Amino acid sequence: MSSTLTQPTKSRPIYLDSNATTPVWPEVAAAMLPFLNEEFGNPASATHSYGWAAKLAIDKARSQVARLIGATPSEIIFTSGATESNNLAILGTVLRYREQTPHVITSNVEHKAVLDVCRQAETLFGAELTIIPADRFGQVSLKAVQQATRPNTRLVSLMTANNEVGTLNPIAEIGAWTQPRGILLHTDAAQACGKLPLEVNQAKIDLLSISAHKFYGPKGVGALFVRQQNPTVELVPLLAGGSQEKGLRPGTLNVPGIIGLGAACALAQQDLDLEIARLTQLRDRLIQEVTRQIPSAILNGHPTARSCHNVSFSFSDLATDLFSLGLGGLALSTGSACTTGSPNPSHVLKAIGHCDALARSTVRVGLSRLTTENDITILIKSLLDLDRKNREMRTS
Repeated sequence: MSSTLTQPTKSRPIYLDSNATTPVWPEVAAAMLPFLNEEFGNPASATHSYGWAAKLAIDKARSQVARLIGATPSEIIFTSGATESNNLAILGTVLRYREQTPHVITSNVEHKAVLDVCRQAETLFGAELTIIPADRFGQVSLKAVQQATRPNTRLVSLMTANNEVGTLNPIAEIGAWTQPRGILLHTDAAQACGKLPLEVNQAKIDLLSISAHKFYGPKGVGALFVRQQNPTVELVPLLAGGSQEKGLRPGTLNVPGIIGLGAACALAQQDLDLEIARLTQLRDRLIQEVTRQIPSAILNGHPTARSCHNVSFSFSDLATDLFSLGLGGLALSTGSACTTGSPNPSHVLKAIGHCDALARSTVRVGLSRLTTENDITILIKSLLDLDRKNREMRTS
């Protein structure tokens, strides 16, 4: 990698919330900058050089995204992010098969950007919906999918990596079963694309959602992979008003954002294996030290089938008033950034069996290219201090 990302200055907290978002790579920002200034053309303008330059840049970005996930450029549809991609994938499929009363399968640990869309498909468009339970690790099994399948099942939507507890689903195993049966497999890969190996043909994925800001690209841009061969996936567009993106996503393209997404994909691909190995080592050290030294710490998620960048701990018997003070000097979260304003405990933590109190006493650590060994040392010390203060309060 030609440049490195570093933690903010000492006056700001150590950033450990990469599941919520990541900083923009310097190379990504540099690639975007010309398209905010002199290269301001509309890629739909086919009669002059300004439009041609923008179109060429869009084509390059489409190829970069496709290359990262093993797709072809024509299978990439640019969107505003994974939430929009999820909407288009799920509702577009339901509308395509609306006359057949399509059945959709999802799980109870999905992001709200999937669960809420599936419920909307049911209430607004007459789809049948089955929400299958994940196990205590937050993982969905092929057997659960098989048992939920009906003759009219048209779509299975399951995330690749859980955004709250880091568990990986057996997507390739599920895809090998769904594809021969004519059931489309959609995966929300917002927490996997650019961070984990992902190959749509190998995993038999038909629809895949991407957000650039989860892997060092800009916010407000993403993509949807729509399979074009074996099978050819047909979606009904949700918006009208133009023929851009094969008519599936009309409107003038976000050229700088798309350039940034493409650049982030290309940069991620350069050293993905090395970065996975580095983060895995940091992740494992954190898990081992915390679970060994803090008896009340419970590791959330699968012990082995988990993403390299996500660690979630819940702490039993933790005083709520102490926990609410947070961990000074560290930028952490207690769950999904998209549900922070909700007074209810995490639906994911509840789904894996946590009571309300335990679900609320949870810390989610998001490791990233910013994270160093020293950051992990500081985090472990802070968690040990929190545990010590908690024990002192309970014995005083």
